[in-house]
Amino acid sequence: MKRERATKLLNDMLDRLEEGRWPLDLIDEILVFGSYARGALTPSDVDLVVEHRTDDRLTSEVVQALSYGRDPYASMKRALKGNSRGLQIHFRERSTLEGDGFELTPLWTRGEPVAAARTRLAALTPDPAAGRAPRDHMIEAFDGIDRWIPRPVRIDLTDLVDRKAATIQRLELADARPSHPAAPEALTRWSDTSPLRRAAAAVLAHLEASGRPLESVYLHGDPVIGSRYSDSVWQIGVGFGWRYYGSIARHLRQGTDWFEVVRPTRTQALHTLHITVQDRTALPRW
Repeated sequence: MKRERATKLLNDMLDRLEEGRWPLDLIDEILVFGSYARGALTPSDVDLVVEHRTDDRLTSEVVQALSYGRDPYASMKRALKGNSRGLQIHFRERSTLEGDGFELTPLWTRGEPVAAARTRLAALTPDPAAGRAPRDHMIEAFDGIDRWIPRPVRIDLTDLVDRKAATIQRLELADARPSHPAAPEALTRWSDTSPLRRAAAAVLAHLEASGRPLESVYLHGDPVIGSRYSDSVWQIGVGFGWRYYGSIARHLRQGTDWFEVVRPTRTQALHTLHITVQDRTALPRW
């Protein structure tokens, strides 16, 4: 992306912020970092940190989104970005990023006029010597899809690999229907047009083709066969959009594999990470 395009995206975001509509009226601070902040002429995207408060409406939306495997920050992202792409937003990560040594440049703080943010934005001048900043906490499996893997998740997963506790491979699942008699019932959790249903069908079909029994699969919070309240040990865990990523290490203490569809969509590629346990004694406690 050319720098001029990135600057326009930021100014468009400031236009929306100036309107002060919900949920943007909950934002306390916006900071910019990465290659754009350093002056790169062709940044891959613009990295922003957004610190914000919550209210009852936002809390309700977050809880509902998590319950259905959707992005809990969808409303905030849409309000900030509109329909455009190119802004990579990190919510409530200021302290973590500063602790990791990232230089964050304040763009706007609550109580200031948006004009102050435009002045700071104009001060971020181009620097032909500034290249793109390399992504931190990267492994080969993340190449090309890291924009859909939140930084805290990348930190945890690269830690698994560094500890040699697990291996991570990238798959692109094909659209398919599982043939097991229990599969249709498992898929009724989602509507016919849901991207989660599409992802679930593709994962179950892939597991069948790989000779994995569906009796051993825990699918996005529920077993395909049986009850979550039983004493069964499910060897394979499946998650969508990082809804259950905090359970991955716990699952691998007894199970063998985890399949994460990083960005379920209705039509686009189903990028999936296949995580396989190697050394349970090296697993961290998330």
